Amino acid sequence: MSKLIIFLYGVLSYLLGVLGLLCIIAVLARVMPWGFLSDVRTENSVAIVLNVILVLVWGVIHSIMARPSFKAWFTKIVPEAAERSTYVLVAGITSIALTGYWQNIDGYLWQIESGTLSTILWGIFGFGWVFLLASTFAINHFDLFGLRQVFYNLKNQPRPPLNFVKRAMYAYIRHPIQTGVLIGVWVTPIMSMTQVILSIGFTIYIIVGLRYEERDLIAEHGESYIKYKSETGMVLPKF
Repeated sequence: MSKLIIFLYGVLSYLLGVLGLLCIIAVLARVMPWGFLSDVRTENSVAIVLNVILVLVWGVIHSIMARPSFKAWFTKIVPEAAERSTYVLVAGITSIALTGYWQNIDGYLWQIESGTLSTILWGIFGFGWVFLLASTFAINHFDLFGLRQVFYNLKNQPRPPLNFVKRAMYAYIRHPIQTGVLIGVWVTPIMSMTQVILSIGFTIYIIVGLRYEERDLIAEHGESYIKYKSETGMVLPKF
């Protein structure tokens, strides 16, 4: 029964994690309004402070939970099979909260509402998120989102280790998921002041987070990752 509960927990976490990502994409695509969970309208100065706090909390939580030291401590509290699902669950909830309580700010950095250029930019925007999704499948989408862990736990089978491989976009870019995010948050025909804080915040999170992640990957894979690092770009392709 406990293994079934962990499996169902993993599935629920996956769904909420995907929902959180969809909320981010939807507000950037202007399909959903920013701050859809709140009807409070604040002054621009207050809104800026609140938005900075929201993206800072989002980034800190994601960074801490991704560190091996946190995982080692956390798996003393929750089953190892549920650790990744918990990360995905928290990522989904915080992403929904981030976009749902985000405050609107007056003004635009740029605004291209129609024409060929607008269509091209929306196309690149869509490509960025498709590229992100494809990148998760190029490694192991279901392991990344915690489903593989809870599935093997349900079957009471040992989980085969994942090999370090270079394929598809990973043959040229070490972190294509983050590449997709950067495209998605910056390449839009309309860049409002509401959005720009999120775009800057995500960019800072990626720059800082990747430094820690690469340090962890070198510690885990050693010389093979150092060699891989010399052959590929971090978020831009190296041919």
